[in-house]
Amino acid sequence: IEIAAPAQKVWDTMTGAETYKEWVNVAWPGSYYKGSWKKGENIKFLSPKNEGTLATLVECKPAEYVLARHIAVLKSDGTEDKDSKEAKSWIGTTEAYTFREKNGKTELKTEMNVEPEWEAMLGDGWPKALAKLKEICER
Repeated sequence: IEIAAPAQKVWDTMTGAETYKEWVNVAWPGSYYKGSWKKGENIKFLSPKNEGTLATLVECKPAEYVLARHIAVLKSDGTEDKDSKEAKSWIGTTEAYTFREKNGKTELKTEMNVEPEWEAMLGDGWPKALAKLKEICER
């Protein structure tokens, strides 16, 4: 998606705790994250029921590139699931974000490597979420 804003603003909006909730919630209501956007750190992507996924930030260059690898499914009681069928189909999933700024605009490219069973959910949600991120950044 092309966003009429500098890469740093897109990054700050994408990763800011409150603005993250705003843009992600159009696709996945109530979603939020816990953790920090730094290379080598783990970050939890959570639902209102405190369920979600745990990912490691393999690479993180703010406003340039992020690569996250999912390492567990999180249960509502806070436990990490690495053994269930659902967890095994999700563990190893990667998501990458590439920011390219030109003439004050930023092209944000998202790439996900997932098992086929997750493609519909993500394929439906990402366009909505990115459109909302664009709207917030361009305010």
